[in-house]
Amino acid sequence: MQTMPMKSRQSASPKTVSATGRPANATADETIHGAGLRMTEQRRAVFDALLGERDHPTAVDVFTRVRGRMPAISLATVYNCLDTLTACGLVKTVQLDRGPARYCPNLEEHAHFHCEACGTVLDLPLRTRRHPEDVWELPENLSISGHEVAFRGTCPRCARTKKSQK
Repeated sequence: MQTMPMKSRQSASPKTVSATGRPANATADETIHGAGLRMTEQRRAVFDALLGERDHPTAVDVFTRVRGRMPAISLATVYNCLDTLTACGLVKTVQLDRGPARYCPNLEEHAHFHCEACGTVLDLPLRTRRHPEDVWELPENLSISGHEVAFRGTCPRCARTKKSQK
């Protein structure tokens, strides 16, 4: 099933459930309300910043973007908003090596590609919908609660730049 980011303040009658456990057609507001919370102005601004540019920003990147529209917001508030959005299943945390956590609003099954030259993080959609046990040899009686796949290398832009410098 596909889960698409929803526009804010849409009404929907949830019938199906996504891989994140939330109704597939629930709006962000409904998802937050379902957790017993409010979609505050700060949460909305942070969520909109993530949806506006899907470049896997760090909390500091999000803070910089939101601060332009909301000068009084603090970095601690941005972290709290990101924690709430993650806990509610509206965004995913992406951890690459020892770098700062990045945030991804793409809730579809996908992997990430991390360019070692420029630091760009790209979404890599899956060609087929397979379960981890269909792809990897896993020990018997292993229970998987989640998985993350990340590739590293050089993105097309950096590869072109490197090629033109030769």
